[in-house]
Amino acid sequence: MGTSALETTLADSRAYERAVGRFREARIALPTFEQLADPSRIPDAVLRALEGVDPDAPHALNLFRVHWWNDASRRGRVPLPGHVVLPKSLTGVDAPIVVIFGDRFPMIGAHKVLAAYACLAARVVTGRFDPTTQRAVWPSTGNYCRGGVAISRIMGCRGVAVLPELMSEERFRWLERWVSEPGDVIRTPGCESNVREIYEECMRLERDPANVILNQFSEYPNHLAHWLATGRALEAVFESLQERTPGLRAAAFVSASGSAGTLGAGDRIKERWGARIVAVEALECPTLLENGFGDHNIQGIGDKHVPLIHNVMNTDLVVAISDQATDSLGLVFSRPEGRAFLARRHGVPAEVLESLSSFGLSSVCNVLASIKVAHKLGLGPQDAILTVATDGDAMYTTEHDKTLAKRFPQGLDERAIERELAHWLYATRADHVLELAESDRRRIFNLGYYTWVEQLGVSIPDFVARREQSFWTGLRDAIPVWDERIREFNARTGALAGS
Repeated sequence: MGTSALETTLADSRAYERAVGRFREARIALPTFEQLADPSRIPDAVLRALEGVDPDAPHALNLFRVHWWNDASRRGRVPLPGHVVLPKSLTGVDAPIVVIFGDRFPMIGAHKVLAAYACLAARVVTGRFDPTTQRAVWPSTGNYCRGGVAISRIMGCRGVAVLPELMSEERFRWLERWVSEPGDVIRTPGCESNVREIYEECMRLERDPANVILNQFSEYPNHLAHWLATGRALEAVFESLQERTPGLRAAAFVSASGSAGTLGAGDRIKERWGARIVAVEALECPTLLENGFGDHNIQGIGDKHVPLIHNVMNTDLVVAISDQATDSLGLVFSRPEGRAFLARRHGVPAEVLESLSSFGLSSVCNVLASIKVAHKLGLGPQDAILTVATDGDAMYTTEHDKTLAKRFPQGLDERAIERELAHWLYATRADHVLELAESDRRRIFNLGYYTWVEQLGVSIPDFVARREQSFWTGLRDAIPVWDERIREFNARTGALAGS
């Protein structure tokens, strides 16, 4: 299920030629990885053509919007990726928490479309996926499969979404509008925590050679796209903050584990500024923290296993957050009465309150984990914590309704708002936080053996190689090779002629 480290050589010339023909006929051009990391490199002719394209349409040019630099309308480009610096009035800690917005990505309003593009594009230009005969299968706990279905549709092939049946209704409604056939949305048993059931369904689908599994948990292009593009976006935002606040340092990068793709950006931030890398998971299923199990509702975090693409030996802390906290605060942040209370009682600035619409459940999780890290490490006003809002609140309206009905049957009045904020936000402390010693890293690394070697057939040498940082830095050599292949592919299709 997509477990090879590097896919840069041409594997099947016939599949490659058929892909060239399909893309030539449909006038589909592919952006390079470098262009998605630095959109100023996108040809002016493409940018002009994009002005008339709906960012939510399955239009080929929207591939050139799969980056962090879209404006709030997602139609134009901004000098800096959209972000907010959360102040002490909201977080209760001195350390500024810097959050970049994933809901500015096209089509799905989440940054997972970047990972999906990287995984499929790398296969297409190396003859490892034939869009004329094969189906792209996207195992996911929500956003990655939406991104995969969107990218598949644009590339003229069928995309199959595999996700737990208890994910938000908004996700399923979106998928129903985008898939080619109703059967291309497969609901597996359970909730966010039931990744094994997703894998079992993918193993069944993989028996048909027409199905290609693009497993985000083991696809190295996922890691590399975030190391390059998300890392660059965070660098740009932090550099701008340093210009305004001399002496500001990058103290930590925080991200919910999920597929561990986004954690790849932490490798870049750590190399440059020495920031600590913090992996976050659900307290109800503390896999990294306690080798644990359970169920939770922080949608966007798959668990009960360690992703193959998680650079465990470079991770510095693990934090667990309760889904009760994200459910409650997600509801409060989404409601006008909750925001009005934050403004009136806590003096949270209006522009910060407006940004809360960009915070989905896993985004709230990242913020709460950042607060815990600030307490644990004793961070002050010169210590910035960098994190991401993976998606926005638009995907969780029905989840908020469930929380309201279950926990606040009398309504979300001011007393309830004050209680939830006091308990889940302002009383946050450094509990369920582990600073990883070398032995802790080895324990977490070894835990991955049972999924990847015993269950999914990764060879022991390939599994063990991931212990060394030279393995991860060596992966980056694939990026310029893929970009050269993308340029050659575009030249063959002629889709960028005149651009």
